[in-house]
Amino acid sequence: MSSPDGKVFSILGKNIKANSKADLEPYLTELAELADVEEVHFGGNSLGVEACEAIAEVLKGKTSLKIVDLADVFTGRLISEIPQALSALCNALIDNKNLVELDLSDNAFGGRCADAMVPFLSQNHYFQRIKLNNTGLGVWGGTVVADALLKNAEDLKAKGLKSSLRVVVCGRSRLENGSAPHWAAAFAAHGGLTEVHMPQDGIRMEGIEQLAQGLSKNPNLEVLDLQDNTATRTGTRALVKVLKQWPSLRILNLSDCLLGKAGGIALATALSKGSNTKLETLKLQYNEFDKRTIEILAVAISQHLTVLKELELNGNQADPEDDCIEEVRKALALHGHEDALDDLDDMEEPESGDEDEDESEEEEEEEAEAEDTPEAQAGEDDGVAAGVSDGGALKVDTDADE
Repeated sequence: MSSPDGKVFSILGKNIKANSKADLEPYLTELAELADVEEVHFGGNSLGVEACEAIAEVLKGKTSLKIVDLADVFTGRLISEIPQALSALCNALIDNKNLVELDLSDNAFGGRCADAMVPFLSQNHYFQRIKLNNTGLGVWGGTVVADALLKNAEDLKAKGLKSSLRVVVCGRSRLENGSAPHWAAAFAAHGGLTEVHMPQDGIRMEGIEQLAQGLSKNPNLEVLDLQDNTATRTGTRALVKVLKQWPSLRILNLSDCLLGKAGGIALATALSKGSNTKLETLKLQYNEFDKRTIEILAVAISQHLTVLKELELNGNQADPEDDCIEEVRKALALHGHEDALDDLDDMEEPESGDEDEDESEEEEEEEAEAEDTPEAQAGEDDGVAAGVSDGGALKVDTDADE
């Protein structure tokens, strides 16, 4: 149904099972009559091939479209149907110059459906937000999508134009390490990203390192969500190294990423240097931090994180009654954010007797100092540039890290 001003059309959540054009009457007639429609929402319905082709025919003529919501539109459909249906919908939008957002989340694409999105992802140079959350793309599908985005950026560069892409959402899609270098190359090539959401993708430390290097070429990054991937020391170190290149960062979600004790110390230390003063939300739950990380974090909050309004530390290794927690609360209170800290009802008992803790901490400090040198930064920049200019995946040497 349309809004009174005719700008929004929606059949969201009507649970329509449409196999043909006739199954979508009178909705398609209504949409066709909306000359200046800017948003269309088809989510929460089951659309077959013929129905999608009918929708596509209408969408082709809607040049004012800004938001196209096609999330959860293939429930109950055979995997053999989806590529043709998806291709019709995406191809209808290739020439749309006003499109801001395409949402294809919550569709069980799998890798075999990724090719259907390639023409749109590689040829439309205007969209700003692409949402592919919970799509089951896997390594292959993720690689195909990332390579299409890379081609988009390369074509723009060849024309002397800048990318419009600002937001990428592709969590819960089993991207894993295999697609990570391709995403990194795409991120580096676009360069103007403000939000990246890739939670629960099975990405491990080498992949996190590659993503960090690619994202380091996006100085306006405001939101980074990598929750429930596996960073460990290698991935954490890579993120810590590039934090200072994101001065506009507002939201950082690294919960459930297994940063570890040394990783926590390195992250908190980096935040205490004052490069990320715009942080409003910091999520660090279940990362095996001990009190040393929390103590350093309290200092960072008191001195630099003055706008931090949401802090999640639950599930780490510290007593909720310890002085370090009280110091965090005091630091938050200094800036009027007494209620920013989450409930600490699942904190673990502090561990003792770890033989390698001090050694790991010392190594983190030495590596951080080495990586801050001009020579190290120059080497890293050359590596990223080479990976993008080759038109392929960003290659990162991780042999020395393990």
